[in-house]
Amino acid sequence: MIDWTDRHCRAFHRLLSRRALLYSEMITAPAIIHGDRARLLDHDADGPAALQLGGSDPAQLAQAARIAAGWNYAEINLNVGCPSDRVQSGCFGAVLMKSPALVAACVRAMQDASPVEVTVKCRIGVDEQQPAEILPAFLAAVEQAGVRRVIIHARKAWLNGLSPRENREIPPLDYPLVHAMKAAFPALHLSINGGIGSLQEARAQLAVMDGVMIGRAAYHDPWAILGQADALWGETPPLAAPLDAALAMRGRIAAHLAAGGRMHQITRHMLGLFHGRPGARAWRRILSERGAGGTLQDYDAALTAAGG
Repeated sequence: MIDWTDRHCRAFHRLLSRRALLYSEMITAPAIIHGDRARLLDHDADGPAALQLGGSDPAQLAQAARIAAGWNYAEINLNVGCPSDRVQSGCFGAVLMKSPALVAACVRAMQDASPVEVTVKCRIGVDEQQPAEILPAFLAAVEQAGVRRVIIHARKAWLNGLSPRENREIPPLDYPLVHAMKAAFPALHLSINGGIGSLQEARAQLAVMDGVMIGRAAYHDPWAILGQADALWGETPPLAAPLDAALAMRGRIAAHLAAGGRMHQITRHMLGLFHGRPGARAWRRILSERGAGGTLQDYDAALTAAGG
């Protein structure tokens, strides 16, 4: 979710759910070491958040984890699943499925530096690997390194020949293999990811798995996923309707504009809030057309179009 789940996105999503664990976009270890740490790491601490790191150098990852300790994340996650070209060129992401010993070295270094739990997100395999062979071997390696929580994207990644988007759609999902890993590694907390587009599907997965990660479906239709997610914990969701979320975001948008920010930096994450509801098209159109130089009055126009 690079360039998607930034701090503004997560602040919006946190309004919708008190309980969901919200992941940052994948941030490379060198970016945290050398870049604008506040911009990269700031987040609303009200609710659980996980920092997802990209990298393959144990020392750099440890340094990034040490720096992130001051930002109150509940978890630091190592991405071993992203198939994008720029990730491969840096020798991290899904290509690390080919180097389980290096992944183990990375997580050990991160654990030594981090006061919070270190987790891993992976694929079931890459390229010509046989998932039924590579996935259990990979899980055994990270478990031996001290990892206790793993999120598994239930698709293989093809590092050559498929785009990142195609890698999310073309390789077939293999839920039975991931379910088998839960039986084979009972001590691991295993979550499943990939192709899950509704809370009903999430509930079905939770009958087998310890957790469910939902990415793009939650981004594109946040009310249907996050707006109802707290019911999975038997709790009443914090807001009653999408309009309540839109109104609650108005103050944050006003403060952001007053500080010199641009409206679209926040509202680009909110385009799907009214998905499938009256006013959704006008809401999206106004925010898309006016967002770059938008004012609070423009946001109010979008609210009015959506029924507020």
